[in-house]
This record gives sequence, structure tokens and C-alpha cells, in this order.
Amino acid sequence: MRYPDKSAYVFFGKPLSYRQLKTQAVQLSNQLLAHGYGKGDRFCVYLQNTPAFAVIFYAMMRIGGVIVPVNPMCKAEELAYFAKDSGSKIVFCATDLLPIAAQAKADCEQEGHRFQLVSCAYADFMAPKDQLAEDERPSPEVYEWLHLRGHAELADLQFDDLLQDCKETEFAPATAQDLALIAYTSGTTGFPKGCMHTHRTLMANAILGYWNNTTAGVISLASVPMFHITGLLYYVLVNVFIGTTTLVVSRWERRLASRLIKKYAVTHWTCIPTMIADIMGDDSYKEFGFQQLRYISGGGTGMPKALAERLQDEFGLSFVEGYGLTETVASTHVNPPLHAKHQCLGIPLSGVTSLIIDQDTNKPLNVNEVGEIVIASPTVFIGYWNRPDEYEACFINLEGTRFFKTGDIGYYDEDGYFFLTDRSKRMINSSGFKVWPTEVESLFYKNEKIKEVCVIGIKDAYRGESAKAVIVLKEAFRDSTKEEEIREWARVHMAAYKIPKSIEFTEALPKSGSGKILWRELQDAANAQNS
Repeated sequence: MRYPDKSAYVFFGKPLSYRQLKTQAVQLSNQLLAHGYGKGDRFCVYLQNTPAFAVIFYAMMRIGGVIVPVNPMCKAEELAYFAKDSGSKIVFCATDLLPIAAQAKADCEQEGHRFQLVSCAYADFMAPKDQLAEDERPSPEVYEWLHLRGHAELADLQFDDLLQDCKETEFAPATAQDLALIAYTSGTTGFPKGCMHTHRTLMANAILGYWNNTTAGVISLASVPMFHITGLLYYVLVNVFIGTTTLVVSRWERRLASRLIKKYAVTHWTCIPTMIADIMGDDSYKEFGFQQLRYISGGGTGMPKALAERLQDEFGLSFVEGYGLTETVASTHVNPPLHAKHQCLGIPLSGVTSLIIDQDTNKPLNVNEVGEIVIASPTVFIGYWNRPDEYEACFINLEGTRFFKTGDIGYYDEDGYFFLTDRSKRMINSSGFKVWPTEVESLFYKNEKIKEVCVIGIKDAYRGESAKAVIVLKEAFRDSTKEEEIREWARVHMAAYKIPKSIEFTEALPKSGSGKILWRELQDAANAQNS
């Protein structure tokens, strides 16, 4: 209503104004109501970055639906799990992923769960080929991928057909405490758990965009994925709440990002440190467009100090790091933009109370004492979907306040800045993607040739960490099975970022007296060997 004719999004040469965003969200929500969907229903979104993501999101929010973002790198087994576990009634799916989604649909139907498949074409939100300026054109491979329209027969509905006017059905609007989002995060045991967020927990973080000096005049580049909690926060929630303009790219391309930053005078960019490493590793990094930016931030993995110092020394840019979790709608700690510290989580945001506690006694610790980071915040999730016991185990009461136990180990300094030193959970952070060894191990155990497996995190100069699988093969397959065969199998059964970078065969895994695999012993040995 404030900026109806302003571009909310620009996607490969085609702007989508705030008026158009609202119109399409209303059209989609009315169509969904007409099809019998409504408040409380869950909807998976299986897409790379596109303005369609925001249209779907706000249509869901309008009718009280619940959005379930799914990483588009997920394979059929993984998508089927998310759809079935959440009870989703629709999967909004990119056209190139329809064969995978159709297999997931068939798998779900065999287990008694049904959903409709809606096909979404990226090209519908792009400028036509003859109108797309050369400096906004992606690589030929990406351009071709964006225009894929095959397998339409696998979908039950087409997204375009749902962007039509229809008679509005009466419905009860969502309230602040209603469920709005189920964002899956892998657990320390077994398969992913759905973090439940309400309109209130989402809104509590959306308003914090002002912390990052974000005003309606900001132009940002959306290069982190919207299906990830960070991309959802900054490029679906914060930007619309404040009224900024967001340039959307579906896949990371260094040269395209550079051209867009220069052409549109991008001011704000939230990214992941590996993108900075990619840019700085090229001889033309000085021409990238850092001079245009007023604010650059990121998280998910630590920013190498040397790169941060180069940004500061050569371009006067402080890389503002932050910290958060899926359970908290991303950010709970962020560095003050004008007083950022290197490799630092930052200070608690407005409304957030954060402590360091002793893991054995639960006693709050003092300055520079290392313990577990705990958080009390209006952004903390309200439950794990269908897992109430696991939810309650994540909290502790301290002097009448309920704190979420993050599982991350750290400390705070004399200035109140928090630092991460370790994780008590077995999570691997690879380029900002969270990889949980137990989930990858569970998938590997479906391979009939594998007897035992342990997945560990190893240091990686580019990604921060990478996964390594140490595998014991069944005796009948030990002489005939090669690493590449296991890797090929993994490409079919798990998302690409979960596939271990290295695979090692061994005759036996080290175990404790009680039979538990000593994963940390393997991890320490592997990192010592690589150092």
C-alpha cells in the first residue's frame, strides 16, 4: 500500500511490483480456497529462488496456510519424507523437478498419503528472451535450465492457472499465534524434524531488518536460497515488511552477480562466506562491484579473517557476521554494522537474551568462560512437528525464564560479543548447509553393500567443513566395490550437499566398551592427518 508501483522483485529483467505481488498472492489464495484448501493446511515449496516463492508464501499467510520449504537438491525419498511427515496437501514444484516430485508422490501414495502436484515455471517470471538485456543474462546452461517446461503431464495443476481471478470465499484470517511455517532441520538422531513457527515468531524477526540499516531505499541481491531460513528471512520477510527492492538469482554466478550489483546499484548483500572466497579467488575481484555496496553480511559458516580484512582494507566494507538457527527464524545475534568483530557471532538482537551456561550444572557463566549458548527470544519456535518430547528436551528454566539450548559451545567477551568455539551436536557446516551425520548414515544404511558407516566432519579450506564417510562393507562386497560406486549411489538417494566429499573403506570402526562408534576419534584423526 505504501509503494504499489515499486519493484518488490526483479528476476532476470522482469520486475514484479508490490501491487502485482499482492494481486497474485490474493489470486492464488482465493483459488486455493476454491479448491477446498484453507487454514492449517500444509504446503511444500520445492523451488529455487524465484518471485513465485514470495507469491506462494503470502498466499499461504493470507489464508492461514502453513508453508513447508524443501531444499530443491533433495531427492525423491527426501521430498516424500517432508511431504508425508508434514501432511502437506500440495507440493509446489519447479518444472525441472517434476519427475523427482512425481516419484515422491507415488511413494507417498503407497504409504497412504496423497498430495497434489503444482508445476511452477521459472521462465514465467522472467523477461522474454528478446527483452532480456545481455548484462542480466545468466550463463547459457542456467538460461536453458530456467526455461525447461517438460513433464507437464506429471503435474495435477499449473501455477499459471492458479493466478486467475475467482470469487472470494469467506475465510477466517490467521492470527498471531497460528502456525505459519514448518522449517525442517536435521536432528542429532534419525531424520529431520520440523520446527514450528507462528506468525508472531516470524514477525518478531522481520522487524529486525532495521538493525542492518535497512530502509525502503535499499536494493539487495538475493543469492542465498529462499528455502533456507536465512533467505526466507531476508528476501521474503524483511524486504517486504520494509519495502525494499530485491534482485533475485536462482543459482550463484559470480559474473552475473557483479553485473547486477553495478547495474542496479545494489546497496545490501547478505551472502555466505564461500561466495566471497569465490570472488576473491579470481584475479578480477577488484572489478566485482564491492565499491557499490554499503552493507555486506552473512553467516552459516565462519568468515575467514584474511578475507574479512581484505574487504575492510581494500573496499572499506565490514563483513557483518551473525548467528541463528532454524529454531529461531535465523538471526538471534548480529554484529553492530559499524562495530563488527571478525569471526564473531555478534551481540544479542533486540528482545533476545542470551547466556553461556555450564553444561553439567546449568549454571550461568561469566565473561570468557566457555559453555553452551542458550537463548530466550520471541523468535524461538513453538515445537517440533509431531515430536513434543524432543521439543521439551531442548529447554531449560533459569530464574523463571525459559531458554532454548542451542547445542553450540562458545563464550562472550568483555564487550558482550559472542563467539563460537565448538558444537556439542554432531552437525557439519558445509558452506552454510547443515549436514547431520546421523541422517546421512541412515540413508547410507539403505545400501545393501554397507555393513557399518560413520560420517564425520573434516576441515575444508573452501567450505569450512566437509563430510567424510568411513564405511565398513559387507564381506561379500569388499573386493568388488569402489568409492565412485558408493558416491554414484549417494547421488540418487540424497541431496548433493549431503554427499560426503571423501569416502574411506575400513575393516572395522572404533567402538566404546558399550558398542558405540567413536566418531570423534575418527574425526580428530582425519583432521590431524589433513593439517
